[in-house]
Amino acid sequence: MANPSLSEYISQSQRGLYQSVFGPEYLMKQTYFTVDTATGIFNTTYGRKVWQALNNQTRAFNAIPRTVWGNTAGWRIRTDRGSGRSRPVTETGSLPTVDISNIETVSSLPKIVSTTFGASVKSVFTAQLEGGVGDVLALENENAQLDHVKEMNEELLAGSAYLTSAGATTTFTVPASIAHHFKIGDAVSQYDATAAGHDRTSGSVVSAVNTTTGVVTVASGTTFADSDTAYIYSRAGLTSLDDIVAEDAMAPGGGVARSRAYDLTLGGRTAGTWNAGASVSYNSGTGRDLSLNLLDTAIQKIRTNGGEPKVIIMGHDQYFKLERLLNSQQRYMGQEEYQVGVGSERTFPGTRTGLVLATYQGIPILPDADVPKSVSTADAVLGSNVYVLDTDYLEIAIAQPTQYVENRDYFAANALVVRGLLYTMGEMRCKNFFVQAKIADLNS
Repeated sequence: MANPSLSEYISQSQRGLYQSVFGPEYLMKQTYFTVDTATGIFNTTYGRKVWQALNNQTRAFNAIPRTVWGNTAGWRIRTDRGSGRSRPVTETGSLPTVDISNIETVSSLPKIVSTTFGASVKSVFTAQLEGGVGDVLALENENAQLDHVKEMNEELLAGSAYLTSAGATTTFTVPASIAHHFKIGDAVSQYDATAAGHDRTSGSVVSAVNTTTGVVTVASGTTFADSDTAYIYSRAGLTSLDDIVAEDAMAPGGGVARSRAYDLTLGGRTAGTWNAGASVSYNSGTGRDLSLNLLDTAIQKIRTNGGEPKVIIMGHDQYFKLERLLNSQQRYMGQEEYQVGVGSERTFPGTRTGLVLATYQGIPILPDADVPKSVSTADAVLGSNVYVLDTDYLEIAIAQPTQYVENRDYFAANALVVRGLLYTMGEMRCKNFFVQAKIADLNS
């Protein structure tokens, strides 16, 4: 092999110094990584065949429109027409009483979602040998991109309120399979079932989540107990559909929650003020089967409030239940499969005749594995929820498109590792809460 020229040598020697577009000091020194172990992410060698065994579908994220953030930090929602401001007036009658609309202020700032990856210098070399995966950094970069979008999809479909099965001054326990709906940095409030009141309005910040035991650790100040309700007061990540499709004093699992999307009021919602959802259907923590009447009611509520449903999002369990409901009434006069597009996603194939499978009343149905599930009063995990949405008023506003940063500053890392970072700055926005709906407490 010929010796490199002077210019090639200089460019190679400077590669690690200038690889990051933000400079070598952008990523802070980290101490949690593992170098060259069989269980860490910086493995020494890899097999050539790499199989992707994880569910990377992101249908909800793909179905919701994306838009540029724009020059705004919030908006206003008219929630009341005013009392008696419009009425018939006789020839000599008095004019209607002067009244004004009720305007709620919504504050919305962008959230940051980040994903990291890395590899040791040794693994980068050995991965090129026989039996390795080749370019290990490219592999991890590709996987990190999938994980990054998957994380945003999970945040968009995070549940907002659950009954606790146990608790203390700094922890509460929920079923392990739904603990991931609480993210580090989220502020959680509590409804005390014994005192029949809300202990906090500012929320305790989540510092740790154990998805094996279901224990969520929060700041001290709130004492949780069995049958209390833990609900999201504010999100560290993207606001979820469940946060948006909520109403005053809704009853998850038979409890009480005042989950708030954005900053609707300084003290949190209070019962009887205004409903932030078109229709939230619970069943006091008792499971029930999905029915066409439940779907029809959700659609009716949205249309009554001036919207038009654009998509139905549900878990795969509810999709198969709905399919069986519709198949029993199917009229087979010749079949032809077709699909309906929603955003960058397409529905499962359905038939054009009778009651279609891919749509209901012409509304596309998108099953998503990340749709949150309800919990019963006995702390049993029920089936997934169903969301009926008017996406004309929903958008994922992007303040900064996804950025990729790579860092090869070995001195800052204090190890011979190459690290990568993906981050996106944006937020889920809803301009009309009244035309969104949810059906919960469903059997799986």
